[in-house]
Amino acid sequence: MTKYHAKKTTLDGITFDSLMEARRYGELKLLLRNGEIDQLEVHPVYPLVVNDKRIGKYIADFKYMENGREVVEDVKGVLTAVYRLKKKLMQAIYGTNILETKG
Repeated sequence: MTKYHAKKTTLDGITFDSLMEARRYGELKLLLRNGEIDQLEVHPVYPLVVNDKRIGKYIADFKYMENGREVVEDVKGVLTAVYRLKKKLMQAIYGTNILETKG
């Protein structure tokens, strides 16, 4: 258990930080199988670089294509201060709005 009571869960050999995230993965797999999304990636990593200095990295829960547009998705129970900062950095650096979902 983590401090937010999330339970790590393994599905298809992939370890997810929470049961909510694993459930969302299952939903996305169905969408992928039905052709509603494609290019599903689990835990893609984005370097956070500002003025040629690496600040850190953001690891999304999922990335996929939907209707020709890239979607970066994070399953959230708690919006921490660190997450909110990384979300702003993703917008500033990559122009990416993160889709936040509940599992």
